[in-house]
Order: sequence, then C-alpha cells, then structure tokens
Amino acid sequence: MKVQSYLAFDGNCQEALNFYSDLFNAEIKNRQTYEDAKIDIPNSFRDKLQHAELNGKGVQFMAYDASPDTPINHGNQIHMSVDADSRQDAEKVFESLSKGGQIHHNFREREWGYFGRCTDRFGINWMVNSEK
Repeated sequence: MKVQSYLAFDGNCQEALNFYSDLFNAEIKNRQTYEDAKIDIPNSFRDKLQHAELNGKGVQFMAYDASPDTPINHGNQIHMSVDADSRQDAEKVFESLSKGGQIHHNFREREWGYFGRCTDRFGINWMVNSEK
C-alpha cells in the first residue's frame, strides 16, 4: 500500500506544477487532462489537468484541477491518496476512513480502477484507489 498527498488547484494546476518542477528539479509525469474524461464538465475545462504527478529526488506528490462542481476552499486543497494493493484492501480502508465522516464519491468502479473519496471524522480528505 502507498499513501501520498494529492493537491487540488482551481484551474492553475499546470502552472503550479511547472513552478514546483523548476523549484525542486522534479519531473511532471502521468499528465492527463479532462479531454477524454467521460464526465459532465464544461468544454472550457477540458484542457485542465484531471491528474498529474511530480516526481524527483525527495519529492513526490499528485495534483489536479478540481472540476467546477467541486469548489476549492482553504482546507480542501490537499487530499491524502491511498493506492491499495487490491480492491478488497481499498474497500476496507475506505469503509474505515469514511465511518463517522462524509462520503463525497462512493467507492466504486471507475475508468482506471476502483475509487472513492471521503473526509474522515478528523476532517482529513482521502482518495482511495485500487486497480481493476
């Protein structure tokens, strides 16, 4: 299992990642836009980042532009992300994290695997993933 941070941006994720990439001498990897996403999103937002990763010596995190229906507020710009080794492990972690908290996206199958998003009872935002 792997746990890491996931930063949310308000339409300027690429600009931020370029800045962090230069600052930390890191590489932007797995860059995906909303272009081919099968979700209801305005055409003007299709070129924004649905997912990207910054990797370098001593730095590793993920980032995205939150969709227009997910407003950015101070406190929800960072999510902890869990990449579980199996669907069963991911479901167990998601159930535990969401108990007593708030579920934002039910844990279910998505285009890339299984995913759920919640805020735990301590106010920490979590994204839980596993491959298919």
